[in-house]
Amino acid sequence: MGVLQIIVVMVLLILIVKPLGTYIYHIFSNESNRTDRVFGPIEKVIYKIIGLKNHSAMTWKKYALSLIIVNIVLVAIGYCILRWQSGLPLNPNGITNMEPTLTFNTIVSFMTNTNLQHYSGETGLSYLAQIAVIIMMMFASAATGIVVAIAFIRGITSKGKTLGNFFEDFVKAHVRLLLPIALVATLVLVALHVPQTLSPTIQATTIDGHTQQIAIGPVASLESIKHLGTNGGGFFGVNSAHPFENPNPLTNVLEILLMWSIPAALTYTFGRFAKNQKQGWIIFGAMMILFTCFLSLAYYAESQPNPAISSLGMDVSQGSMEGKEVRFGIPQSALFTTVTTAATTGSVNNMHDTLTPLGSIVPLGLMMLNSVFGGDGVGLVNMLMYAMLTVFIAGLMVGRTPEFLGRKIEPREMKLIAIAILVHPFIILAPTAIALVTDLGTSAISNPGYHGITQVLYEYTSSAANNGSGFAGLGNNTPFWNITTGIVMLLGRYISIIALLAVAGSLVKKQWVPETIGTFRTDNRMFMGLLIAIVLVIGALTFLPVIVLGPVAEWLTLR
Repeated sequence: MGVLQIIVVMVLLILIVKPLGTYIYHIFSNESNRTDRVFGPIEKVIYKIIGLKNHSAMTWKKYALSLIIVNIVLVAIGYCILRWQSGLPLNPNGITNMEPTLTFNTIVSFMTNTNLQHYSGETGLSYLAQIAVIIMMMFASAATGIVVAIAFIRGITSKGKTLGNFFEDFVKAHVRLLLPIALVATLVLVALHVPQTLSPTIQATTIDGHTQQIAIGPVASLESIKHLGTNGGGFFGVNSAHPFENPNPLTNVLEILLMWSIPAALTYTFGRFAKNQKQGWIIFGAMMILFTCFLSLAYYAESQPNPAISSLGMDVSQGSMEGKEVRFGIPQSALFTTVTTAATTGSVNNMHDTLTPLGSIVPLGLMMLNSVFGGDGVGLVNMLMYAMLTVFIAGLMVGRTPEFLGRKIEPREMKLIAIAILVHPFIILAPTAIALVTDLGTSAISNPGYHGITQVLYEYTSSAANNGSGFAGLGNNTPFWNITTGIVMLLGRYISIIALLAVAGSLVKKQWVPETIGTFRTDNRMFMGLLIAIVLVIGALTFLPVIVLGPVAEWLTLR
């Protein structure tokens, strides 16, 4: 039954890919379609408010600069609200101002689509902060990632054109994609008993006659964009394990599909832009094969009993249920864990700190690869980066100038791709090493030994991949962790975005080369196999030693 549950959800996703991918293509193709009559007037009002009169296409530099400026402005607004929230309206529970280093970490976290939380939402933020900062940035960061993917796709598929207009794309991502779906999802979640209110906490009387404060708030609206935008920051500290955020198996499946749908559908959108749907399905197939392998490991590992508990003579026939909600069980917990780290969402319906050692390899490995579906937009771009690297390596092996979608891949593009590939492991491994040799880092570890190494490694991997999930046992709300993870999140987000936009800007100017009999095809199963191999080999070369030091060593010790 557990396997059947997983298969049903995966089939539902596959059914969503084509219609949603086609819809996203129509949004950003800049061709007239029926949605213009619905959303066109709304967009015109927004363009008038922001003063956008010229919709001319931008160079990659102007596109990247516009993106960064918009992000900086939103960061400044959000920072001020978090620092002064105690004196602002919509604060019925009297939440105090956020500490400066925690504010820096939080605002960077949500603007970079990471949503790493060193605070507990129900006690750390007012309703105004949840709405005007957290939910607002969940929309903005998701839209940023999507338009980067669209600009990159235009750069590698269009003939003699530019990357588009950032402001037009940014508005369309909100008005035509994120807002409508999030609105419908919010209403569905409310119908499934997820709270949506601005009332203060509920005072309840317990069985023994004592009173208890039960936190509520605008939970459903945050949940919808939290998953749709692959954000992950929870309204409550325990995230989607909380019964108000994720009350039953039906909401669990809905949340999985929400965070998985746009990253998966963008592969089909890519195929539409490339005028060759096989290209999109090859990328989707490579992602799905990698995903299935990781999911199988997670399900197997969590279905096995913990040897330490078995030795005590306890009944462990259900597998490792530590840290998991009974209403979901192992199948939906394993699936949620795999999806949330594959799609770099970061929401959790079970505590990753309590995963078995082998099970913890799954979220770590997916965040280290950062290309198996990935976050909205960014995951596709990362996989296309690996596709170009695969073409380059294959071209060298057969003595041909590498070509991808009719564009020659030359040293300039490979240098930029190398930067994007090498920065990711550097900003994970270097801070991890620093944290493990300093008291500022090791003092936060709650479990000494190999598990403690994994806790530190997971924190920086999650930050660099802009995922945001965490090993809950790490005491990370300190100036050291707030500042270092904040810096890692910034580098993990913007260095790769700028480098890959530069790649797109370089390719869009190149003359299109017609396909010949000697062209290395990128729309067949052989290329898909090579792509999977390149992703795994690079991931193993950079991260396998540290995986052995943490989860593998812990697994061997337990046995």
